[in-house]
Amino acid sequence: MPRAPQPDPTITTRVLRLRIKDKHAPWLREMAFHVNQVWNYCNELGFKVWLRERRFMSGFDFAAYTRGATKEGLPLHSQTVQAVAEEFATRRRQFRKVKLRWRVSKGAKRSLGWIPFKSSAIQYRNGQVFLAGKPLGLWDSYGLSNYRLGSGSISEDARGRWYLNVTVKVQKQPGPATAAIGKAVALDLNLRSAATSDAVLLEFEQHYRILEEKIARAQRAKKPKLVRALCAKAANRRKDQHHKHSTALVRNYDAIFVGNVNSLALAKTRMAKSVLDAGWGMFRTMLRYKCDDAGVWLEEVNEAYSTQTCSCCQSRTGPKGVAGLGIREWPCEVCGAYHHRDINAAINILAAGRGRLAGGIHALSA
Repeated sequence: MPRAPQPDPTITTRVLRLRIKDKHAPWLREMAFHVNQVWNYCNELGFKVWLRERRFMSGFDFAAYTRGATKEGLPLHSQTVQAVAEEFATRRRQFRKVKLRWRVSKGAKRSLGWIPFKSSAIQYRNGQVFLAGKPLGLWDSYGLSNYRLGSGSISEDARGRWYLNVTVKVQKQPGPATAAIGKAVALDLNLRSAATSDAVLLEFEQHYRILEEKIARAQRAKKPKLVRALCAKAANRRKDQHHKHSTALVRNYDAIFVGNVNSLALAKTRMAKSVLDAGWGMFRTMLRYKCDDAGVWLEEVNEAYSTQTCSCCQSRTGPKGVAGLGIREWPCEVCGAYHHRDINAAINILAAGRGRLAGGIHALSA
């Protein structure tokens, strides 16, 4: 048998997100309604097959039941129907559930619009994308004519705005060899800042907290549109802040080490609102793909005891326990060095990261 072609290591995949003009919203909502029907059909069919045969259906299995639906009047591209079935099978396997939630098209708890597609179902020409033969105007800030469009989706946000999310292939920058890594930095993530090993504090403003009082007033006044607009403003501010910090780090350093703080676990505690407002997961995701594009090393390092260990003599003399969380600066009882709690932790993370690379780990754990 002929060998399957190997992926080109110099090519990477990026997702471009472009806003679609609002005049197409009615048609897109109609298409999203039919997508929901396909999803719910797969949900019900998959549950019945599991009850009868105790097996889970794959995307290939669903194809036999959805084949020919577009010829019977379903106004969707056949590739979109396949993409919905495959996505359902993937999510059911991911969440390990026999049955997933229904996608609701109307009402207070309606699902946000979502229309997946494959590369053969979308085309770009003359400043427009064509989906199922329908031209869609958009604000082309990337120059889509320079890319070969792959699969993706069209999605709706909470304010009813629609976006094209499409994958493209781009040239990947070669990363430096482990021995050639020059300027490196480590980050200790906190709720209000990210301390670097270069003694710089990157401020993380609490954008939701800033607008929380206005959001509460709008909720009491029963103004859902204003609530969604204020929440979107906080999210956009947070995203802009993370983009600026992550871009500056990638441009100025050859290697970046980040503590492996478990944001998902902390989001289940009483600190959930502050943890989600800090957006640690979003920030690390941005660092991950930007480092991958720019050829910068990115390593997540175990940050256990990094705040308690003196970065000068390695003695564990720092503040401990819940009572010590409020202590931001402390002197080492052994060597006498005076430390800023977060900067000291970042320096320890940097040392641990360099030690891992020196130990022969040539693949990034991102």
